Amino acid sequence: MSAAESLVNPHRHARTLARIPLLDPLLYQPHAQRPVRSKMRELNKDTLIMPHTHAWAQLAISTGGVIRVSLPNATYIVPPHRAVWVPPEVQHTVTLVETAHLYTLYFLPRAHGGGEQAKWMEDAAWQECRVMQASALLRALVVEMDTRGDHAVPLDAATLQREQHLSALVCEEIRRAPVIHLGVRLPQDKRLLHLCEAVLQDPKGHRTLEHWALDTGASLRTVARLFRAELGCTFTQWRQQVVLSKAVALAARQWPIARIAAELGYTPSAFSAMVRRTVGMSTASFLGQHATRSA
Repeated sequence: MSAAESLVNPHRHARTLARIPLLDPLLYQPHAQRPVRSKMRELNKDTLIMPHTHAWAQLAISTGGVIRVSLPNATYIVPPHRAVWVPPEVQHTVTLVETAHLYTLYFLPRAHGGGEQAKWMEDAAWQECRVMQASALLRALVVEMDTRGDHAVPLDAATLQREQHLSALVCEEIRRAPVIHLGVRLPQDKRLLHLCEAVLQDPKGHRTLEHWALDTGASLRTVARLFRAELGCTFTQWRQQVVLSKAVALAARQWPIARIAAELGYTPSAFSAMVRRTVGMSTASFLGQHATRSA
């Protein structure tokens, strides 16, 4: 089982993914007249959309299910109340953790004809993948976007104008959306990658980095240095991201907070304190339980 798979499978049972090709992106290619395009696919649990890239930016958001967006060096778990931004030309794979309607929005960069309304995407902050809070308005706007491809009848003037208004609001909501610092980065060094994969399989397997390092063939000092050099954080900080990602996946199964905390080796109070210290919000808000109850 791969490191990415273990994020959503705490009991480590083998899973078979149904691999499907990318639905022809040229049918939904954004252009100057339609700089924001949307498509929707209803996909079953354990479906994997094969690795791909495109020349435009992408926002992935689901309704009623959890998705995982994987890059060569990181993995992001995205429940329905969150969305993930992928810049142009970044290879990514999308996996359905739960059955869901997957909405994919494509954004045309200014360099490709997106016009001045696409200038915001050129800021350095938007050149990196990010998970963001998806407001109720953003989710509603996404559902209202026209999801027909270019094989359908062209939009009439009124429908095209409506799409342009919706697109402008979508971009505004994305720019305003709070960033959720959630994602698990993976290293290139084989020794460190081996350790990280072991932690992803079972983050509570050992209490200290010294015990984790025993299986790498490297010294504790070397492993600590590699975490800083390759991942830009300490082992403890990286492991907390693993725990938070697992918590998000478990919360999507409607597990209560106490059960999630116990599964991850925490008391409820210690888990809540770690969540608030790491992401700056309550556990219920972070796990989207308020949003789930409202829905």
